[in-house]
Amino acid sequence: MPLAYKRLDTENCVFLFVDHQSGLIQLVRDFEPHEFKTNVQGLARVANYYKAPSILTTSFETGPNGPIVKEITDTLPDAPLIRRPGQINAMDNEDFVNAVKKTGKKQVVISGVLTEICVAFPALSLIEQGYDVFVVTDCSGTFAEHTREAAHKRMAAAGCQLLNWAAVAAELHRDWRRDIAGFGAIWRDHIPGYWCLMQSYDMAGKAQQGGQ
Repeated sequence: MPLAYKRLDTENCVFLFVDHQSGLIQLVRDFEPHEFKTNVQGLARVANYYKAPSILTTSFETGPNGPIVKEITDTLPDAPLIRRPGQINAMDNEDFVNAVKKTGKKQVVISGVLTEICVAFPALSLIEQGYDVFVVTDCSGTFAEHTREAAHKRMAAAGCQLLNWAAVAAELHRDWRRDIAGFGAIWRDHIPGYWCLMQSYDMAGKAQQGGQ
């Protein structure tokens, strides 16, 4: 019996940004700094574009972990920010758990720093509680590729789906014809080389209009 294809649905998903903090992000070594920043900003724009509920959280931000990076709060200014006083697993924090439940969504799109801790721990807890969990691999960073791979295997074995931020965007969008300009603008700004494709598309459109 083949497994059912559980595709992301704009009406049933919540985005969780876990511990993208200024101190912790300095530990990310499995992505180049600019690449990681671009990916995370892209995912935040996707959440904002689809008007999906988003929840931000930090762990012990008064300590070395630092505050959440402003690029996320600038893009998602209305998203609640749960400041955990010390719990490492965000799902051990009652305020965070209640914020997730309050959305009423059963699909969870999660990303964070560090992958094997701040992402894996709540992802496994969410699976245990019956949520469908989608881990955004290129918006979650850690010490090294081998620690990332171990975390991915652990989460996949538990039933988490692993995908990158562009796949999240595309699966939610379903059809380019819904909004070429708006959807394409996110890809243009956050996928290397896509700005050239959008320029070609724009120029072709202008040429067609001029020839009419």
